[in-house]
Amino acid sequence: MSEAARTPAQIEADITRRRQDLALVLDEIAVRVHPQTIVQDAKAKVVSAVDRSVGQAYVAANGAVGRARAYFVDEDGKVRRDRAVTAAVAGAALVGAVAGLTVWRRRR
Repeated sequence: MSEAARTPAQIEADITRRRQDLALVLDEIAVRVHPQTIVQDAKAKVVSAVDRSVGQAYVAANGAVGRARAYFVDEDGKVRRDRAVTAAVAGAALVGAVAGLTVWRRRR
């Protein structure tokens, strides 16, 4: 049917339908720009970013623990004493150095 052959009732029905469509679009826009919606969207983005960062940190920490374990423990689960003793001596030396610096700074 061509535009010229449309009846007034058809034109009114088309106008009504377009008004309803427009009202739905305007309602959706109103929801999107409402301050509470904007705050909720921002919170969701922050939570997502934090979750992603925590996940990445967990994976990194888990990998570091795995590497440390592999360094100090052999495939049979036995401690590699040579490496453990070396690490213990290095740790003790570090603690001693920090303690020495603390004493030295207090005396100055």
